[in-house]
Amino acid sequence: MTYLSRMGVATSWVAWAGGAPAPWHRAALIETYALMEEGRFEDAEARARALVAARRSRRGRDRRPGTVWYAAYAAALAVRAHGRQGPSVLAEFEAPIAEAERTYDFHHGLLLPARLNRAWVLIDEARPAEAEAEARDVLRALARRARPAEDRQRELSALVCLGHTLCEQGRHEESETIARHSLPRADEDHLVRSLRILLVRSLSGLGRHEEALAQSSEAQALPEPPPYAAGHVEFRKATALHGLGRAAEARAEAGRALAACERYLHPTHPRITAIHALLSRITPR
Repeated sequence: MTYLSRMGVATSWVAWAGGAPAPWHRAALIETYALMEEGRFEDAEARARALVAARRSRRGRDRRPGTVWYAAYAAALAVRAHGRQGPSVLAEFEAPIAEAERTYDFHHGLLLPARLNRAWVLIDEARPAEAEAEARDVLRALARRARPAEDRQRELSALVCLGHTLCEQGRHEESETIARHSLPRADEDHLVRSLRILLVRSLSGLGRHEEALAQSSEAQALPEPPPYAAGHVEFRKATALHGLGRAAEARAEAGRALAACERYLHPTHPRITAIHALLSRITPR
């Protein structure tokens, strides 16, 4: 499944009539998401910001209210996927969320995914309790919609996020329960991979490194991950190997994780920082 389909970018004239971006701007958004699929996050961000600038230009041809919202949101997604850290990252999501909460235009349908992305940013900023509250609130909102089949992927994504907030707070048994209960419901590779990674992290946090290692192998058997997930499985596997005292294998796996991350992700991405920290803990050769 692509970024485009996961994030719900409008593609129909009915949606356009309801306030979504006009066709020529929609084409630019499609290009933005295609660049993200290729791992070209900086190019995607630049394309989205150019659309925001064009929309706000006095000479801009389109005055539909959805265009700038979608473009600003796409730029925020590109920043988060790339992993560039900075004080403005949270604000990148705060503005679109505030707008979506204020209005019931077409982009209101992306309010919950936007809030979930805000929760991930809060995790990156070492604010796990706030991230947990946000993820739980998204889950409550999904439950109120009473459309379990339609919202299953969003619910599972929110559960993955919640699980990681719990791991950040040392509540690994709770996160293990979430991962195990959710896996049978996942039918998309990206969700299966995310849940197995969560399970590996939970088991490692509980000191059950052999089980974590087995789960990491299951995750590695899945098709190649998208660029934003580069190196994640390898990093968690290296953590399990380190926990088992298999230093040489852990170092090699962490090196593979780092190489995968450096291909696509910003040097300040939290995963790269965590891999460097792990390498520093592994017993030297």
